[in-house]
Amino acid sequence: MTSEVEQPAAVAEALGYEQARDELIEVVRRLEAGGTTLEESLALWERGEELAKVCRRWLEGARARLDAALAEEARAEDADGGGTGTGEA
Repeated sequence: MTSEVEQPAAVAEALGYEQARDELIEVVRRLEAGGTTLEESLALWERGEELAKVCRRWLEGARARLDAALAEEARAEDADGGGTGTGEA
């Protein structure tokens, strides 16, 4: 069987979030549909695990970028004197 299931982990790492997510959806669909051999099911499961890791890394990276942007914004507000005179405490 020469399908996306047999792609090495390094190839999975090169996928963008949307590509990995879409392939993971397809893997889950195939597993839920059944009709595969035990060997094929295990290969699909392993591929799904790799794809889930890729998605998790992308999401964690996005969260880190958002946190950094929010922290930078807060630092900029503090440097500008903090309050705007609106009664905020």
